[in-house]
Amino acid sequence: MMLDRDAAQMLEAIASAARPPWDALSPEEARASYMAGREATMPAPMPVAEVRDIAIPGPHGAIPLRLYRPATAPASGSPALAFFHGGGWVLGNLESHDGVCRHLAGRSGCVVVAVDYRLAPEHKFPGALDDAFAATRWLAAEALALGLDPTRLAVGGDSAGGNLAAAACLLAREAGGSPAIAFQLLLYPATDFAMDTGSHRSFGEGHLLTRANMVWFRDHYLNHPGEAADWRASPLRAASLAGLPPAYVLTASHDPLRDEGEAFALRLVEAGIPVTLWRVPGLIHGFLPMGKAIAASGAALDRVAAALRAGLAG
Repeated sequence: MMLDRDAAQMLEAIASAARPPWDALSPEEARASYMAGREATMPAPMPVAEVRDIAIPGPHGAIPLRLYRPATAPASGSPALAFFHGGGWVLGNLESHDGVCRHLAGRSGCVVVAVDYRLAPEHKFPGALDDAFAATRWLAAEALALGLDPTRLAVGGDSAGGNLAAAACLLAREAGGSPAIAFQLLLYPATDFAMDTGSHRSFGEGHLLTRANMVWFRDHYLNHPGEAADWRASPLRAASLAGLPPAYVLTASHDPLRDEGEAFALRLVEAGIPVTLWRVPGLIHGFLPMGKAIAASGAALDRVAAALRAGLAG
């Protein structure tokens, strides 16, 4: 399968620029590089009716959230998505995925609540997951006060955020179904720190996200290599995926994380969970926020938003 033309041109431009890879930088330098890339590739933000920053109590201090309410969302009883950004548990923030959250809210009609969870290496595993799950529980508890329907709450995210969303669903199941999560939206998710799949071997170099990047992320996030076997870090390694909510899983054809995302989808199906899996042809990891550089990202986000709307239909 051929690379999407826009993706290929962007990869060529990155190679020509000869910028140091994230794994050659300090976390602070990598964060600055990541945000510079976002500013160069993010399209103009989609307008929504309300954007509101909130700080909520977390297990280790306040957790910043950003709520996006589209004009089509009802004043009460709106479906909602808790969204966890990607960035390898080390990079990213509310700004890096502002465009994605606006697009999902505007096109789905759902309220989207972005979660600015703590990052590694300052906060090691399971700090990010602790914050993601605490924010999900808070959103469920405060749903009525926020004009949301507590029975139509989804969790989702891209890459590392997809990892956190899948793990949050497992934590909720282990807590007896509390909070009640109705849907999971997993966008090229990281599901296993083994990094030994065919797609890791085929696309681990030259396709933006590299194997060296993933090792760097892993080593910053985990306290020690043995934690890779913990299902809270590698949701694919959970003994059972039974009892999880229905899922929409997006993978990209030229992504090293492709196979582990699809393996997670297959295990959900084997557990009797309704799943829609879409492998986007010709695309690379992390393409969804890059609408200024990769034209296909806008249509893909439209399709994801439609799946979210259908998954939370009352």
